[in-house]
Amino acid sequence: RLAGCTVFITGASRGIGKAIALKAAKDGANIVIAAKTTQAHPKLPGTIYTAAEEIEAVGGKALACAVDVRDEQQISNAVEKAVERFGGIDILVNNASAISLTNTLETPTKRVDLMMNVNTRGTYLTSKACIPYLKKSKIAHILNLSPPLNLNPLWFKQHCAYTIAKYGMSMCVLGMAEEFKGEIAVNALWPKTAIYTAAMDMLGGSGIESQCRKVDIIADAAYSIFKKPKSFTGNFIIDENILREEGVKNFDVYAVKPGHPLLPDFFLEEHPDTITKKAESHGAVPELKKEKLQPPPKPRSGAVEETFRIVKDSLTDDVVKATQAIYQFELSGEDGGTWFLDLKSKGGTVGCGAPSDQADVVMSMSTDDFVKMFSGKLKPTMAFMSGKLKIKGNMALAIKLEKLMNQMNARL
Repeated sequence: RLAGCTVFITGASRGIGKAIALKAAKDGANIVIAAKTTQAHPKLPGTIYTAAEEIEAVGGKALACAVDVRDEQQISNAVEKAVERFGGIDILVNNASAISLTNTLETPTKRVDLMMNVNTRGTYLTSKACIPYLKKSKIAHILNLSPPLNLNPLWFKQHCAYTIAKYGMSMCVLGMAEEFKGEIAVNALWPKTAIYTAAMDMLGGSGIESQCRKVDIIADAAYSIFKKPKSFTGNFIIDENILREEGVKNFDVYAVKPGHPLLPDFFLEEHPDTITKKAESHGAVPELKKEKLQPPPKPRSGAVEETFRIVKDSLTDDVVKATQAIYQFELSGEDGGTWFLDLKSKGGTVGCGAPSDQADVVMSMSTDDFVKMFSGKLKPTMAFMSGKLKIKGNMALAIKLEKLMNQMNARL
């Protein structure tokens, strides 16, 4: 159905952007890969050239353009090349995005600028550059990978800068859908659950994939949107919802691990606690049900000390070498106080009180949640999303700790 159509996709060298590209390419579409990666990244797979090879292998035509969406000239150059090569642009997918789930005081200005310039400004400028050509198309779609505008303050509380930047993409939908009504369909697409990508792997840590769906669900949802007429505009679409409307009933095919509870995505619930309840109803965090029905149980006497003892016994030189971080825990409640886990010193050390050197990461939570987190009963991602866990410092090192927790779950 998209044979001969030209689809311009930002951030298409990997993940969701590439999945959308491959879906359209199977119809014989022309794909413009507008992304930054021209050389292989040590942690993130794929370049604009490897993506182009995959696109052509499934029947599409590809044009690889090195584009940093923060650079207006690079966007303009890519649009000109696309029009010169394929004769126009029929669909624009604004997928490129930057993320930092850090609070106001822990988000460096450089990171704020990155998120604002890639997410909001990049989406705006790429749309602006493509609109003159989209107006000439019979298909004429702009699709932004951004969430519904949920203004509950709790979605701003933990990561204000990221929310503002992401909502900027959604506000482009709101404004441009009205501005170009009848000429261009402008919509947003957002997943109902976490989607497993290289970025999610870095954010969620080891084991997160079992709580995610594959990128295929977003690609299929985007394809459904592209089939809609220009009058279908100004919508904030959830992937599962549109596919249900298309007649899809079996969503297990999209799960990385069918049957495993899925992690709900950001911005979809009125209150993060609702996410916890919903996950709990699917068996993700069954212990939380008891907490809602009765007062939270007090941690066992010395539970924190016992947890740290087991952690200490589990440490090896290899773990220390692989982690290279100092963690400080500010625990409230019985058996609480300040504790530390030093994974920089030889062999690793743990103890009560502040570490001798400055901590790379400070985690604040209740003693009960601390014990649950280290024993695998409470996922750190879920704890962070619901506000049970507050993190200051290096998020990448915080994620490393989750991998260590997974190794210790059985013993704890």
